[in-house]
Amino acid sequence: MIGKCFGALCIISVIYGVFSGNLQGVNEGILSGASKSVATVTALLGVMTFWQGVMAVFEKSGFIKMLSRVLSPVLRFVFPRAFREKKGEAEITAAVSANVLGISNASTPLALSAMEKLNEGHESTKASDDMIMLTALGASCFCLIPTTVIAIRTGLGARFTYEIILPVWVTSAVCMLTSVLLCRLFSKIFKNA
Repeated sequence: MIGKCFGALCIISVIYGVFSGNLQGVNEGILSGASKSVATVTALLGVMTFWQGVMAVFEKSGFIKMLSRVLSPVLRFVFPRAFREKKGEAEITAAVSANVLGISNASTPLALSAMEKLNEGHESTKASDDMIMLTALGASCFCLIPTTVIAIRTGLGARFTYEIILPVWVTSAVCMLTSVLLCRLFSKIFKNA
């Protein structure tokens, strides 16, 4: 869908450029945008590679296991059924830990694996409360190290790339708490729906 929208915008831009007599501006915009995108991707690649290395060190040193142990009691409260039935609790903890550490690209396969475990023996065609909660947390989890935002700021030449960390902590914490509370509230309201 996004590809179709982007394609339509490109076609409309070229047609408008032709009819408005500003085809030169369209050409300059295409070349400038392509150049900037290569620079941004290069910066993203460097920073993401660095943080993936840091995460590998964290994993080898046992930091991620320690973080999982710290998060486990909280997640036991947030995902009561999964932890009670021992379905996907390790995958949920790993996915949330990866999100907290800012490596959401590593979190996605873990979350998909958790969803498969949560779906085992689930007869309904509707998502369970734990599945909905995991989706909400995946979209709004607290982020300790916002690697992608730091990489984008670095790629665009920001002088102080790490000054966004405190605002990211505040907003991601508020978003996470809001999503957990709303999931709980709606699960109680629509229990019989």
